[in-house]
Amino acid sequence: MTAATCNDVSLSWYEASARQRIDALVDAGSFCEFIGPELREISPHLAIFDLPEQFDDGIVVGRGRLDGKAVLLAAQEGRFMGGAFGEVHGAKLTGLLRAARALSQDVLILFDTGGVRLQEANAGELAIAEIMRAVIEARRAGVNVVGLIGGRAGCYGGGSLIAGTCSKVIISEQGRLSVSGPEVIETNRGIEEFDSRDRALVWRTMGGKHRFLIGGADAFVDDEALAFRQSAIVALKISPGCDVAVLAAEQARLERRLQRFGEVEDAVEIWQTLGIDQPTEIPARPTGAFLRAANNRESADDAR
Repeated sequence: MTAATCNDVSLSWYEASARQRIDALVDAGSFCEFIGPELREISPHLAIFDLPEQFDDGIVVGRGRLDGKAVLLAAQEGRFMGGAFGEVHGAKLTGLLRAARALSQDVLILFDTGGVRLQEANAGELAIAEIMRAVIEARRAGVNVVGLIGGRAGCYGGGSLIAGTCSKVIISEQGRLSVSGPEVIETNRGIEEFDSRDRALVWRTMGGKHRFLIGGADAFVDDEALAFRQSAIVALKISPGCDVAVLAAEQARLERRLQRFGEVEDAVEIWQTLGIDQPTEIPARPTGAFLRAANNRESADDAR
């Protein structure tokens, strides 16, 4: 670490609140919140359903410094309605991304979300579309948008779509990432298709290790604030761009991956196909051993 330090580097990212994650991520004392709780910008819809409200609507946005570099930040609070997107929640993130483009400042999004609020479905879905557009516009203007995933709620639904548009994604094993959550799959396809109570199945299918191995995340870290901080510093130094050539290459990569693994029924089969030694041991391997195995794997999108 440099002279510009963060606060609680030993903090568990999974256990922390949105504000605790931000405080531990950025340089100490550098964070300034926009539209804070004192302004009481709450959802206009929740009271109709007699549901509790929160003065920041479940998302913290503001500016800070990371290793001395000025950045904009957004952190979802998974403990409030599962970090779900509603009208105000989404508008705060959209506004931050538009500001990033205007200011030419990189953005860190600390995901912790189950998707869109059912009580604000239309507003939430619209917010997802607006956020994705804002991410792409920011990236085309040369702004890095880095997603960090490791919270209790994971990153599901519309949140996973937004993560997919980010420049880079950093994930821990706790940070599940999937378009559909375990309960959604089970409800729609039956327990025979996916048992949402099978934690081992959930984690090896949606957990950070699997997402990293198949190219759904760019970096895998321990469940510690310091690990996320160090990885974010590195990620912001890499600007992959966002033009037609980049998008075409990504589309081709996904097509090759689907061709290779589309009929596979379990993550362990994918790990075996990738040439990982003792693939059934992947969930139990500590980070160092896991990353060594990952570095020796074949490319997940190699269409052989």
